[in-house]
Amino acid sequence: MADIANRYPENVPGKFFVDNQCIDCDLCRETSPSNFTRNDDGGYSFVFKQPTTPEEEAQCKEAMEGCPVEAIGNNGP
Repeated sequence: MADIANRYPENVPGKFFVDNQCIDCDLCRETSPSNFTRNDDGGYSFVFKQPTTPEEEAQCKEAMEGCPVEAIGNNGP
């Protein structure tokens, strides 16, 4: 499970985040391209935009549930 204490600093504030367990598999960026992007230098994903629509919310949840290393967290209600 993702740990808020280990979240990458590039994550924008909000409920979804990526922590340092990310293995750069690209699943979240493919599932929710409006919300996740890649840090090319570090080789990991992070949340660059929190979801603002029900569709984006569902995509972020799908990315979180599909993450093979559970690096995506949800720190919100």
